[in-house]
Amino acid sequence: MATRYQSPSLHFLRDTFKCFLPNPQVVALAIILTVSFVLIYSLSDLLMPAFVSIVLAYLLEGLVNKAENMNMPRLAAVYLVFSVFMGCLVFLLFYLIPLVSQQAIELVQNIPEILNRAQAGIMSLPDMYPEFISENKIQQMMFAVQRELLTYGQNILSYSAASVVGLVSVMIYLFLVPMMVFFFLKDKQLLIAWFLQFIPKDRNLTIRVWEEVDMQIGNYVRGKFGEVFILWAVSYATYAAMGLNYAMLLAVLMGLQVIIPYIGATLVTFPVLGVAYFQWGLNGEEFMYVVIAYSIIQALDGVVLVPVLFSEAVNLHAIAIIIAILFFGGLWGFWGVFLAIPLATVVKAVLTAWPRIDDNSTGISL
Repeated sequence: MATRYQSPSLHFLRDTFKCFLPNPQVVALAIILTVSFVLIYSLSDLLMPAFVSIVLAYLLEGLVNKAENMNMPRLAAVYLVFSVFMGCLVFLLFYLIPLVSQQAIELVQNIPEILNRAQAGIMSLPDMYPEFISENKIQQMMFAVQRELLTYGQNILSYSAASVVGLVSVMIYLFLVPMMVFFFLKDKQLLIAWFLQFIPKDRNLTIRVWEEVDMQIGNYVRGKFGEVFILWAVSYATYAAMGLNYAMLLAVLMGLQVIIPYIGATLVTFPVLGVAYFQWGLNGEEFMYVVIAYSIIQALDGVVLVPVLFSEAVNLHAIAIIIAILFFGGLWGFWGVFLAIPLATVVKAVLTAWPRIDDNSTGISL
């Protein structure tokens, strides 16, 4: 009896179906991931306060666990950590944000003077380098810059008007988010038990993925908040001691720049060095001191802070990070950018734990 010939592609398809279809763990994981993504994507606008609360509770859970490791009861640890959280929130709302807003307004009000100084410096270039640039080209460049700044100004005014309309939403956030954070911390086990009743019992693969994701996201979120705080504090102390204008505003930008890897450090360079230039000019020693201090802070962030705070985090390729920022930022804006790397670690954890066709057999490697 002649044997039936099967091509390599047919073998691959057969092995693939054997790998995935009969495996209830794979099916359960795929359903959980699909349903979670659809719900988050479709309900992100409505449930954003809940998502924000989950992220904050996840951040504070590490502090609660540390307090529990010091033999403190769970409820007492929750009250202590939540009290510290509310104190930081009050400091943020009633001191930091008003101060940063005031400095930002002052900077915007000084933009015409900054532009005049910049125009005076640029208009001297044709006299210094007549063979490379002409006065006509300089005027065209200045007109283009003024037109762009006018457009940006109109956009800012439109955003301000929209922010007034959204003031009610902000008040809802300020009331709902802290309350949900408290209950997420206090009733963590109860909520997890309620959620698990909807998950299939055969969930070893899902648990394996969650354990890796839990470790990596926890390390990343807590490390990122620590990095933001340290950079903000060091930058403010440095710039304030040097007498740099808008020190608090620039320090906040220095802290927030780590949210967008690679890109944030480049973007924050312009306001820091720009303010120093228009305050002291290129010939002043203070300007060079600011350049040196800024370079040292950025170097310490890359050489010291990142290795220490993220020593246990998953290493992702730069291309993967950039793609994650573009994709998730396009879906969910600021929070998508902030959570781009954690979400990328979720994808990597799923791909790592996902069953694969064995090279030497038709089985699966779980």
